[in-house]
This record gives sequence, structure tokens and C-alpha cells, in this order.
Amino acid sequence: MAEKVISSIILSEQLNRFVLIMAINGIVAIAQNYAIGRDKKLPWHYSADLQFFKQTTVGNAVVMGFHTWKSIGKPLPGRLNIVLSRSANIENRTGVLLLRSKAEVLTLANYLNCDLFIIGGADTYKNFADVIEKWIVTEIPAEVVDADTFMPKDFLDNFEISETKELSDKLQVRIYDRV
Repeated sequence: MAEKVISSIILSEQLNRFVLIMAINGIVAIAQNYAIGRDKKLPWHYSADLQFFKQTTVGNAVVMGFHTWKSIGKPLPGRLNIVLSRSANIENRTGVLLLRSKAEVLTLANYLNCDLFIIGGADTYKNFADVIEKWIVTEIPAEVVDADTFMPKDFLDNFEISETKELSDKLQVRIYDRV
């Protein structure tokens, strides 16, 4: 009997080496009035936030909607860029993958050996809200009165703050874990 238990433990440890640990995270910069965009672009430019975004997402996969892809204009280096669109086509580029549905993204995620970051826009955040395990939120110390894209005020319901980081430019990042 003891030999079976030991064999099961050894097999379990061997299998654990092949299990890919992957998290689905939302990452967003948000103004005090929940604004995240204006004219399909970020309505601010904070180098500290851009550096934090890069440092956090490099080496991972990023998922974005087609409009976010167009606003960025090129693949984000050092990341697998997944563009989500039901109808648009994009030119074939290294490091860019066009997928048509959330289900396709989640299927692919099972084979990734990295984290998956949902990076926008608003519809993509909404589409993945039920599977996001962690939110990484940069708080922009202003309101954007002429914004046209917003996060829902309840997007952090069922999440609790787990960490706070101070960035330069008077920015603060709060990390929320699903409860």
C-alpha cells in the first residue's frame, strides 16, 4: 500500500512539471471619472505608466481589441500580441495573432507558458470580465471631461486590493485579486 502512495506522489510531482501556470489579468489606466479613452486613444501620456505597463507585460501575452490594436499601430515588442476581432483582418506580422472569439483566446491560454494580460479596449475588458483573476489599475490623478470610453463603475466588485505601488508622475498602481 505504501508503495502505491509513494508511486502516486512521484507521478504527481512529475506531472506538475508539465502543468503550465498561467493567470488572466486585466491591466488598465483609469481616470478619476473612470475614463480610459478619447477618440480611440489614451487621453493622457505618463511615461511612468507606460514603463510600468511594459515592465509588467513583457514576456507575456497581451489581448486587445481591434481598435486598441489600431491605436497602438504596431506589435508590442517582447510579447505575443493577440488581436481580437470578429470581422477585421490584419496584415500578417511576427508576434501577432488574430483570433475571432473569447473562446479561442481561452483555448490558446491553456497552451501558453506565460500570463495573459487583457489590455483593452472597453469591449474587450467587458468580454473577459468573468475570467479576469487580477486587476492591475493605474490611477490617473485627473478627470477627463471629454472622454468617450469608460470602465464600468462596478468593474472591481468581487475584487479586493492586495498591493499598492507608487510610480513617479504622482501615479499609483493598485492591484486587486478576485475574492
